[in-house]
Amino acid sequence: MTDNRNTIIAVVLSGLILLAWQYFYNMPQMEKQRAAQQTQMQAANPANSSAPAATTQTPAAGSAAPTPASPGAEQQQAAPVKDRAEVIASSPRVKIDTPSLIGSIALKGARIDDVAFVKYRETVDPKSPAEVLFSPTGTKAPYYAEFGFVPAAGASAKLPGLDTVWTQQGSNALTPTTPVVLTYDNGEGLVFTRTLSVDEKYVFTIKDEVANSGTAPATLYPFGLISRHGLPETSGYYILHEGPIGVLGDKGLQEYTYKKMDETKASEFKVSNAWLGITDKYWAATLLPDPAASLTARFSSKLSGTTRVYQTDYLLDPVTVQAGGHATTTTRLFAGAKEVATVDAYDKQLKLNRFELLIDWGWFYFITKPMFWTIDHLYRLFGNFGVAILLVTVIVKAIFFPLANKSYASMAKMKAVQPQLAALKEKYPDDKVKQQQEMMDIYKKEKINPIAGCLPIAIQIPVFFALYKVLFITIEMRHAPFFGWIHDLSAPDPTHVFNLFGLLPYDPSAVPIIGHYLAIGAWPLIMGVTMWFQMKLNPAPPDATQKMIFDWMPVIFTFMLASFPAGLVIYWAWNNTLSVIQQSAIMKKNGVKIELFDNLKSTFAGGKKPG
Repeated sequence: MTDNRNTIIAVVLSGLILLAWQYFYNMPQMEKQRAAQQTQMQAANPANSSAPAATTQTPAAGSAAPTPASPGAEQQQAAPVKDRAEVIASSPRVKIDTPSLIGSIALKGARIDDVAFVKYRETVDPKSPAEVLFSPTGTKAPYYAEFGFVPAAGASAKLPGLDTVWTQQGSNALTPTTPVVLTYDNGEGLVFTRTLSVDEKYVFTIKDEVANSGTAPATLYPFGLISRHGLPETSGYYILHEGPIGVLGDKGLQEYTYKKMDETKASEFKVSNAWLGITDKYWAATLLPDPAASLTARFSSKLSGTTRVYQTDYLLDPVTVQAGGHATTTTRLFAGAKEVATVDAYDKQLKLNRFELLIDWGWFYFITKPMFWTIDHLYRLFGNFGVAILLVTVIVKAIFFPLANKSYASMAKMKAVQPQLAALKEKYPDDKVKQQQEMMDIYKKEKINPIAGCLPIAIQIPVFFALYKVLFITIEMRHAPFFGWIHDLSAPDPTHVFNLFGLLPYDPSAVPIIGHYLAIGAWPLIMGVTMWFQMKLNPAPPDATQKMIFDWMPVIFTFMLASFPAGLVIYWAWNNTLSVIQQSAIMKKNGVKIELFDNLKSTFAGGKKPG
């Protein structure tokens, strides 16, 4: 029965990993290829797609509230793509200069369309280019935030738009201590004053004041939008959401993939206590209207020529500016890195509706976030995320030590009664029922739980996936070094067995099969060896098929985990090592022979046990 149980455990665990591999890697890759083909088909047949409105829409009298749109979308795409620096230099701008962000605001249109990060780089090389969040129209991938007003139904007020050149009061840059004030006079009695401020992290505050010196009241709808042109490059994994996102009042968390947006075209919600935007793996841009405000929130996808434009926007209830009076609205924009502490702080400070969900902790939130919290606190103590992962593994082992101790002790007792179980098969060779009855009597007498061996593996699986999630989604793990050749725990081991881990002067990744399917680094090999040792700790199964499964499992896991984040492979190798030590100690305590070295000798002796 022990051998059967072990076989079941091995098969189930292998099946889980194979399913996870198919679900998290192969299927996303197929979806990416399908999406690329769809994009190519759309580009080849642009006439079959409708283009977005070219200007901010103003409906006829008596119709519903207007819909904010990115002004001049068609004209923007008609211009040839230029270098980002060239586009930025070609228009008047206000510099953004904070400890976390650099960039500029375009005076033409008053768009926030040039934002890059101070401390985040494209690669682990600190001299590599800064990661860019927003880029202006005319570049390869326009991405920006825009705020303003839409006129009421039937009104013809001249409002600031894409071609409006705002006037800056003063000449200072936008910093955490120096806000920027922009003004625009429409020449028809309305004067718009926009005050932009920014904190030391990633939140912009936009305060709009409208003064009416005319003789008639003006009714305006405040809006905010984030627009992204073109399908961005995504990680393509289902365990991570990338695309439009928001928590929309009682509608709760809303997540739309780019593919889903292409299918639905537009989704609209009338809510309050909401925030919405677009998220990437590590970065996000979100609109943060007043939580008490009622608004109409939208996610939309439209074709502009051959380019897909994704947009999240909101429209607030109308504001009426009486003749001789003024009105003020205030909103916010998060444009930054999804740092856990920063996102959580904004959630509390701004009284937002579960802004923490901007980071995709997944269904096992109650495991994943505490896992991150523990690793992060250990990192602050020891200064290395790899060391923190090793210590978390020890902590997890300590927490579940009593359960694992009972499990390993039960397994040791089962090995001790193997001669008795073998005698039962000889005594009752044709009576399976009697064998089972006698076997259960032995288990009861020796206080053995026959399924206890499953517990260590059952415990390890959720911890494994929680750590995988933490390594994959949190920016704190991005480019986090360990020791030696591991410079990024969130990326696979960069070494390769086929160039002797860098000793031979060539790059195996250039060879299609070797570079992709056989890309095994040093840490995956270490993990495979530790797993092999763990398998050899137990007596070899007498059945040849079972023995083959156990012999090949470390090899299979080595290949499968080779493309996983290095931090996860290090965790697995360290966990295997601790398991071998723990199980050996418990076996010795229970008087059971530790067969590790005998089994190793048997393996190298061609399968014959020594002695």
